[in-house]
Amino acid sequence: MNKFKTVSLETMIDKHIGERGTPKREAFENELRIDLLGYAIKEARQQRKLTQEQLGELVGVQKSQISKIENSVKNARFETILKVFNALGTKVSFNVELMPL
Repeated sequence: MNKFKTVSLETMIDKHIGERGTPKREAFENELRIDLLGYAIKEARQQRKLTQEQLGELVGVQKSQISKIENSVKNARFETILKVFNALGTKVSFNVELMPL
């Protein structure tokens, strides 16, 4: 007999982080989005066969700034992120949704 119960990821997140709409859950999901953005930049750079240094030269920033963006976009300027995506020849679209107050 199986002692383990299968549960969805959503259920686990609800239980351990909080349900959607709670401050803790919103912070978690925002952090996840930031991490995914950095991951997308790294993947696009690697697909273009560029080093961080080469991408930095295209954007006009140091290699260390590209590394920071790929690993944690939190402190990067929005303008710089857009320049990175432009240098990578990627299409960027944003979805802005007003939340109820």
